[in-house]
Amino acid sequence: MILRTLQQVIPAMETSDGAGVKLRRSIGQTPQTRLDPFLMLDEFGTDNPQDYIAGFPSHPHRGFETVTYMLDGHMLHEDHLGNRGDLRGGDVQWMTAGRGIIHSEMPQQLEGRMRGFQLWLNLPAQEKMKPAGYRDIPAAAIPGATLPGGGSMKVIAGTLRLGDRDIAGPVQALSTEPVYLDVGLPAGGTFEQALPSGHNAFLYVYEGDAVVGAAAGARALPRRAAGVLSPGDSVRVAATGESVRFILLAAKPLREPVVQYGPFVMNTREEIEQAVRDYQAGRLTA
Repeated sequence: MILRTLQQVIPAMETSDGAGVKLRRSIGQTPQTRLDPFLMLDEFGTDNPQDYIAGFPSHPHRGFETVTYMLDGHMLHEDHLGNRGDLRGGDVQWMTAGRGIIHSEMPQQLEGRMRGFQLWLNLPAQEKMKPAGYRDIPAAAIPGATLPGGGSMKVIAGTLRLGDRDIAGPVQALSTEPVYLDVGLPAGGTFEQALPSGHNAFLYVYEGDAVVGAAAGARALPRRAAGVLSPGDSVRVAATGESVRFILLAAKPLREPVVQYGPFVMNTREEIEQAVRDYQAGRLTA
C-alpha cells in the first residue's frame, strides 16, 4: 500500500455568492486551485441569519454537477423542471446540470444555524450536454459505520471496504467514480482507508485539526483548509488534541480542458459563448 501524503494546503478564503451569502471557498478559489475533476468547494456555516437569509435566487448552470451536503439548517431547492426538494441536516442533493438547469436555493429559516457544503464536480465532454438530472438523498438513506477505535463515517458516494464488509453510498456509477465521505474522529483517533490509486483526492477539515500521513511524512491540516493528497492507494488521518470532523473526496480525473464563465463550465471558449447565447435567448434548457 502506498500511503498518500499531504501535498498542498489551501486555506479557505472568505467570499460571498448568490444574493450575498457568506461562505468560505477552498478548492476552486482560483483556476490554479482546482483539482480535476473537482471545480470548487464552498463551506457555508453561520448562526447569523444576515449571512444567509438572501439565499441563492434563480440562476443557471451548464456542464457540471453540484452536490449540496447540509449539516444544519433547512434549504429549499426549486428548478425549471418542476423539482422541489427540502434539504435538512444530514441530507444531500446531487444535481446534474448537463445541458442546462435554472434553479434556486433559498433558506427556509429566519434564525438559527445554517451549515454545509457545496461541491462542483466536472462532467466529461461527452456528458456536458445530456439532460439535466436531480436527486435528493435523505440522511436516512446515507449509510454510516462506527470506525475501529472510535469515530464514525458516512458514505455519500462510492463503495468503501471496512473490515469484512463493503459500505455502498447512494451515489454510484458516475463517470468520475466519486468517493465522498464524512468522517468524525475522537481526540487521539485515527482513520486509515484505501482509495482508488488513479483518483485525485483531497480532504477538508471543518471541526478541529488533523494530521495527515504517518511517521516523518505526517503534516498538520488545520480547520477550514483543503488538503490535496499525493498519488497513492490509501490515506491516514489522525485527530490531534481534540476531536476532528472532515470530508474526504476522491474522483477519477478527466484530463480535459476547463473553460469556466460563472455558472457555465465547458471545454472551449466557443461552447461558453454558445451557453451564454442560449441562456439569453431562453434556450439553455431546451
